Formats: sequence, C-alpha cells, structure tokens
Amino acid sequence: MGITSSTKETSVSSIACGGTFDVTLSLTASPDILTNPVDIVLILDRSGSLAGTPLENMKAGAKKFIDIIEESTSSAGSGQIGSGSRIGIVSFATTATQDTQLITSVDTLKNSIDAISAGGSTNQEDAFLKALDLFDPASANGKVFVMFTDGVRTAGGPPEPVATAAKAQGVIIYVIGLSGNGGIDEAALRNWASDPDSAYLSITPDEAELEDLFEDLARNITKPGATNVKIIEKVNDCFSIVSYSPPAKGAAMLVDAHTLEWTIPEFGITENEGAALVFTVQHDGICSGVLPVNESIVYTDDEGNVATFGDPEIEVNCDIVVIPEGCPEKVDITIDGCVDSLEFDAGEVVMESLGRILQVDVTIKNVCPNKRVALAVLLKEVDRMGNEYKRGMKTLLIPAHTAPFCRDVTVRCIKFVLPEELDVTGSPDSICNDRNFKVQFIANYIDYDFDCCR
Repeated sequence: MGITSSTKETSVSSIACGGTFDVTLSLTASPDILTNPVDIVLILDRSGSLAGTPLENMKAGAKKFIDIIEESTSSAGSGQIGSGSRIGIVSFATTATQDTQLITSVDTLKNSIDAISAGGSTNQEDAFLKALDLFDPASANGKVFVMFTDGVRTAGGPPEPVATAAKAQGVIIYVIGLSGNGGIDEAALRNWASDPDSAYLSITPDEAELEDLFEDLARNITKPGATNVKIIEKVNDCFSIVSYSPPAKGAAMLVDAHTLEWTIPEFGITENEGAALVFTVQHDGICSGVLPVNESIVYTDDEGNVATFGDPEIEVNCDIVVIPEGCPEKVDITIDGCVDSLEFDAGEVVMESLGRILQVDVTIKNVCPNKRVALAVLLKEVDRMGNEYKRGMKTLLIPAHTAPFCRDVTVRCIKFVLPEELDVTGSPDSICNDRNFKVQFIANYIDYDFDCCR
C-alpha cells in the first residue's frame, strides 16, 4: 500500500511571545496491495446533517476511492477489483445498513453508494458492528475500515469499545471527519483510529475537500511499502527547534536551529506500520500574529510515495515585540587536536584605551502594524557640575511588526563604547570610577498614509 497517510499537528493553537509548542509528524505505511490483498469496508455517514452538497461530495469521494483501487488491482476497464482484494459498503444514520457484502464488482459498489440518502441521527457504534460482521475470520486478507462521519454520536451506545475490539483483531481503522455541519468530537475520532491516531485521522471543515481525502488515501493504499524514507522539516524563521524525542521508527537529527531530518530505512514492507516524530518549537523572532509553522517540508522515498503534511498555523501573542540590535561579528577559531599552542590572526581591531560598554534597552509604545520606525539614541556624560558632554548617537531602523493591532516594541542591547580617557569624573587610568550619563530617544514612523490633495 505504501504511505497510506501523513499528517502534521501542533499541540496548541496559540502561544505567548517566546513560548513553546510541540509538533507531531505522523506516517503510516502498508505492504503492496497486489501481493497482500485486503478487504476494505467503507463506513459512510448518511445522517441528516449531510443533506445536500456534503452528501454528494462524500459520494464522489467514495466512488473515486473505488475507481483507484480497481485501476491498481486489475486490467483497465475490467469493472472488477482484482488481486484478491474486496470492498464492502456500510452506511449509517440512526441505525447502520450493510449496503453490500465484500465484493469485487465496481458497478454494484457505486450503485449502492448512489442509493444512499441523508436523514436521521448518528450511530457510529452500530456502523462499526455491521462493518465488523462483513469480515470472514478465515480469510487471510488484511482488514481495513475507512470510516467517514460528520458529527458527534446522537444515537446508539459508545463506539469506542467496538472500535477497540476491531483493532485487537487486526483491523486497521482510518477515520475521515467533516467538521463543517453538526460539529465533531475529535477526541472520539482519535480513539477510534489506529495508532498513532495522528497518522490515521484526517479532519476537514471543507466539504469540497472530501473527494481529495478519499482519493489521496486510495492512491497511497495501492502503493508498496516505503524504503529509504527521508523527511526534511524546516520551520519558519520566527521559530527554532529546541528539542525532539527520538522516534520509535528510524532516526532523527537536527541539521540546524530551524531544520530537522527524519530517516526510516524500511517502512511498511511486511506489515502495516505507523510512526510519529514529536519535536518542540520555540518562538524567537520579532514576528507575531497568526504565523505558518513551516517554511517547508520535503518527503522522499525510493518508491515515489507522496506524503502531504499540511500547513498548520499558530497564533503568537506578543504584548511587546522585542527587536535586538545586532551583535558584533564573531571570528571563528579552530584548534586542531594534539596542538598545545596556536597563533591566529583575527584581523584588525583598534583598541583606543581602557573603557566600558554600555547597553541600553528602550520600549517604543503603541507601534501600529506594518509601519517601520526610525529611532535615534543620543548619549551624554554628566560631570559633577552638571555639564553635559556628547558621547555618541545611534540611528536604527526598526522593522514593521505584523500583529493585528498596535503593540509596544522593545529594542534591546543598543551598544555604546565608552573609553576611560573620556571620563569627566576621575582618573582615566581606572574603570573603578562612577560615571554618570543621560540618554535621549527620538522615534517616528517612516511609513504613513498621507497624500497631498491634487
């Protein structure tokens, strides 16, 4: 089957400025359907909340699923699912119905889907029971449920015990959820899905995406297991990856502060497998508001499987936006092993005299979004008589922030070098004298909306 699902999830939907959150990458893979036939039961919700275009989109997706399984297991236009695999249909509302047994006729399967009409409550427990009854315990075929539902349970008993019993019998359960109409119990869907649930569950609020979800699942089911899997995850520059948990399958490594690589030599070759990688991300940029987590994520394997992880977003709430002045450039020095002395030319640095470094922070109040600020910092030294002496001026361009409303912006580490020979309070040969300074700030917007009338 190849890569049968791929997902990416964040542990929370919002964080404070500088906060952290977990990201989970999940994959599932299964052996080749041609040499490892499967019995698949499509469990389709037909409750009243699906009436109209949601039901039509669900039907189109289910029929597309059947077409792809047929194309992959038999000769073109045969009208039959081949290689020993079969599909059955169960639909449910207040109660569930076995619309077909496990069969190979594409026309019969599609006709049963076309005959489905919406109405009634939502009873997933009976749906799982009716689907489980379709399997022949003596069959060596793999067993798969593809459950689609658009709502919370409103009839019947709790579905979880039946789903748990099915998984204990070796049934793989994929769950597709539509959250756009009557709401959805995501926690329940996770309990029904196979582990890791993040890899076997897809939820969309957009009914138009249902056909794509069914199609993607079917195309991946028909591919062989994956070898030499490599996933390169790169997060947005507003974030950095601070840690990760070693995955149960394969190995992971940090390439740099923004990039993580996950490799799996063999995956889903002889049996259905699921794998997940969890890593922790910290906000450390100047940006805020609703931000994409990813800059990019790239999946490759030797079989050419396709894995789509999505583009999750997270809201970063910064009461104060922090913008540090850049630090001086660093010079790298390497000392080779077994060397006890080293002479290294670090370039030219002019040392005027004994001195001190003063770093100043300032907060600019109520800076509105998408406006750059010009900031001037003026430093003066004060002697015992109150006379002032100029000690330097800095001008900085503060980049615009993207928060949805005006916020304070803190500019940190504005640096001034103060040679002791300019000390007006004592001897210039010591840094043990107290020195007194005054600092002034001037700030104004660079960007504005004003235009002269013409």
